[in-house]
Amino acid sequence: MIYTEEQTIARVDAKAIAQFLGLASVATLLPFFIHLQWITGPIINAILILVLFLVGIRSALVVCLIPSLMALAGGLLPAVLAPVIPFIMISNVIFVLSIEWIYNQNKKEVRGYWLGVLVGAGLKFLFLLASVNFIGRLLIKQELTIKVAQILSWPQFATAVAGGLIAWAILKWLKRF
Repeated sequence: MIYTEEQTIARVDAKAIAQFLGLASVATLLPFFIHLQWITGPIINAILILVLFLVGIRSALVVCLIPSLMALAGGLLPAVLAPVIPFIMISNVIFVLSIEWIYNQNKKEVRGYWLGVLVGAGLKFLFLLASVNFIGRLLIKQELTIKVAQILSWPQFATAVAGGLIAWAILKWLKRF
């Protein structure tokens, strides 16, 4: 089938593209300016959820990969902790997929959102906590293992839930719930 220019333009959702670019830009730039896990973490987790609900799962999965790389490039994450990046990316994917699946299983109800956020945050935390032993073997300086364990333990759960609260407020304001 040959697509005409009009058919192609008709299939493009300019609003979704604008939302994706705006949220992905914040996720990209934030780690360059704010170097506090307790501020950056909730905002990034909120962005992951917002992209999921406003643009869709595919776009959310793409954004899952951005913040960790930018945290490394922007100095929020020290260069010696580069081996942690893939684990954080995977934990973000687990977080988003959990929310998506549980929300859909609960017939897209508010209860499903909150259950998804809590389960997703818990699975993210458990995955990162379980990864600490493996990550410790990848680090050049073994004394960093304690620092990595602190970064990748309960603060990940707390910042994910806080991100869920931020995203909930924004989605409520946008009348998505």
